[in-house]
Amino acid sequence: MLRRVLASLALFALTFAAVPAGAQDDAPPLQGQKFGILQGLGGGLAGPAGEDNVKLKGSLTVQEGSQRGLLSVQATIARGWHIYSISQPAGGPGASKIRVPESDQFKLLGPFQPDRDPTIKPPDVFKVPSEEHSGEVTWTAPIELAAGVKPEDLSLEVTYDGQVCSESTCIPLRVPVKVEFTGYTEAPEAAGTYRPATAKMVLTGKVEPAAVAPGGTVRLTLSAQPEPGWHVYAYAEQDSSEPGAGKPTLIALARVAGWEVGEVTSSAEPIQKPAAGALPAQSYYEGSVTWTLDLKVPADSKPGEYLLSGLVGFQTCDAKSCLAPSAAKFQVMVPIAKTVQSGEIPLNFQPAKYADVAQQAQEAAVARAAASPGKKEVEWASLLPILGFAALGGLILNLMPCVLPVLGLKILSFAKQGGESRMKVIGLNLAYTAGLMSVFLVLAALVAFTSMGWGEQFTHVWFRVGVTALVFVMALSFLGVWELPIPGFATSDTAGELQHREGFQGAFFKGVFTTVIATPCSGPFLGSVLGLTLDQPPLAIFLIFGAAGLGMASPYLLVGVFPALARVIPKPGAWMETFERILGFLLLLAVVFQFSTIGAEYYTPAMLLMVALGFACWLIGRVPEYADRWRVVNTWVVSACIAGMVGFLSFTYLGPIDAEQELPWQPFSRQSLAQLQAEGKTVLVDFTADWCATCQVNSRFAINTSKVQDLVAENGVVPLLADWTNPSPDIKTQLAELRSASIPLLAIYPAGRPGEVIVLRDLVRESQVLEALEQAGPSAAGNTASSESVPVSSTAYEPAM
Repeated sequence: MLRRVLASLALFALTFAAVPAGAQDDAPPLQGQKFGILQGLGGGLAGPAGEDNVKLKGSLTVQEGSQRGLLSVQATIARGWHIYSISQPAGGPGASKIRVPESDQFKLLGPFQPDRDPTIKPPDVFKVPSEEHSGEVTWTAPIELAAGVKPEDLSLEVTYDGQVCSESTCIPLRVPVKVEFTGYTEAPEAAGTYRPATAKMVLTGKVEPAAVAPGGTVRLTLSAQPEPGWHVYAYAEQDSSEPGAGKPTLIALARVAGWEVGEVTSSAEPIQKPAAGALPAQSYYEGSVTWTLDLKVPADSKPGEYLLSGLVGFQTCDAKSCLAPSAAKFQVMVPIAKTVQSGEIPLNFQPAKYADVAQQAQEAAVARAAASPGKKEVEWASLLPILGFAALGGLILNLMPCVLPVLGLKILSFAKQGGESRMKVIGLNLAYTAGLMSVFLVLAALVAFTSMGWGEQFTHVWFRVGVTALVFVMALSFLGVWELPIPGFATSDTAGELQHREGFQGAFFKGVFTTVIATPCSGPFLGSVLGLTLDQPPLAIFLIFGAAGLGMASPYLLVGVFPALARVIPKPGAWMETFERILGFLLLLAVVFQFSTIGAEYYTPAMLLMVALGFACWLIGRVPEYADRWRVVNTWVVSACIAGMVGFLSFTYLGPIDAEQELPWQPFSRQSLAQLQAEGKTVLVDFTADWCATCQVNSRFAINTSKVQDLVAENGVVPLLADWTNPSPDIKTQLAELRSASIPLLAIYPAGRPGEVIVLRDLVRESQVLEALEQAGPSAAGNTASSESVPVSSTAYEPAM
């Protein structure tokens, strides 16, 4: 018996192994979020497009009298939505990425930096903190234009990659952002010095050294010099001043990814004035004061210029009155070089609002508190009602769409228990409960000790595909294609008396299977209750998960203790075979539901895996029960190898294209093609469609490859994607001009030769694409190389075989 159980588990394990490790974390539909029913039924029902929830705007400013400036990308995020930072640690939700095309017209001098810190949430669903931006955030990078390049003539488009999320869904984003030149900035007359219009003081600032080596320390210095008779208030981490008290000095630094920020220190002790009457106690400086802050640069930092920015808020008062609180924004480029260069760099100041500084300082304080939570004890008074709601949520979980198709298994088992003794019935239902509870306890351990959240296993593609495969092979079993050799799972009349009686193993695995399938559907009460486990001690987490498990198992425990409750189910008979077939189709509906969670980019390989599993199950089902053991084992091994090999090959070669190799495609239009040609660009146009199998082969093996990507970047080629999945008059007209009525077709328009085009038709090789790109030459704004190119046909090009 044990060998037969292990054999079935081996097929399930091979199914999981059929998905390559690299595909585990690439599909974002469930990332970091609770799973909603509409989301599971398809992306079209998940809500508005991501671009409706994030508005992106690019801008370029250049300092007068120089070729240096700032390239900025501003994201305005709709209320109730958020995106993730560019410094989001690996293993968490999808980080924001800003991709800038290479060009000899400009170069970035350093990485993008946000103007405000993200909200850092402690690990919950993920094992790492989540860094979220909401409202508005601007990323800025230093840029230098090549000699002779005018910023107003520069055509620049960057690409934003990331995901926008609400409490119930995440939408992946890839948005092209047109960068607009917004004007010249004046060179600061007195860099490092700022005289606020609403404060009686002078503010100065600097960083030192002039260049820091990787692993070194940057010191930020801010000094305030109040005018005679005026004072400025002492530094505080956040504004917690009482009414009537002066506003403290606040410093909110925009975090540079990987840099360790030290504590703010003051050059002197402030004057302490005790409370008097209605006035609260005050802490202030009447003379000059300097605040310093050390930042540790990571040892693996790359050379370049890093934008350091922040806000400083302050208020000045005299003995009788106070001026309105004021603030300044400061920026400075910190060079990282191989060796330290002594000296200092003054800060550049701009006016700001004290309220903005106070808000960012408060967010930073909350983030620090969340990053280092204290040890919590079980609060029994508040835990008891949570346990009650957890049990209720577990009970309701039996009615969720994820679980309903599987409940047919228990209905059949109740019917089959009709001839069993009471003790056997109780034992079977206890075995089912043990399987159910084992999953809940494993999930509790993962939450308590690894910060893994309820349902987080479904964030991994390999797990979603594995569950889909398991439900599919079980559906085939109930449809009579094969017999799952676990007592209580086998269904046909030829399976023998032992298979018709539910075994303890079968009851246990039913409990496990039902609970694993249930985790995407948190149901009423349960989702919010399990959310309360995020800041609970381990004992409370285990109790909450245990209560939810007992709530889900309670109907089956009651039937075990009171068998009369199962009398509403007809006695075993011919109806069971019909019910089993209906159950098989219900499980196929569950497969459709599970497919909606996999992600469209994995549909094709997952479908091929299902076909292979179906063939494997059919092979196993053809072996009669009376066959010798060698034939049975041989059939299982062959079937498992077929399913595993097909799964491995399909996910390896038919899954999504590696994002690192994919070209920076822009959508095709005849207008954009004409504009790019007028700008002297070499343009690569791929005419493709989702329904064109040959197009997908070309895309994966000949076009979106690292060698093609390198040559496209080197030559400044602009790739346009002409997606003909749906009707497009533009694409049809362009194909007609190329004397073609079919796809795939790859067209390369050389720069400076408007009458010529290189055409590659049907199935192509990577070497052909590379040869054609070399023949077309670079863009006029890229490397100069095409003066000696051999003329090509205006309609077609046949590279050497």
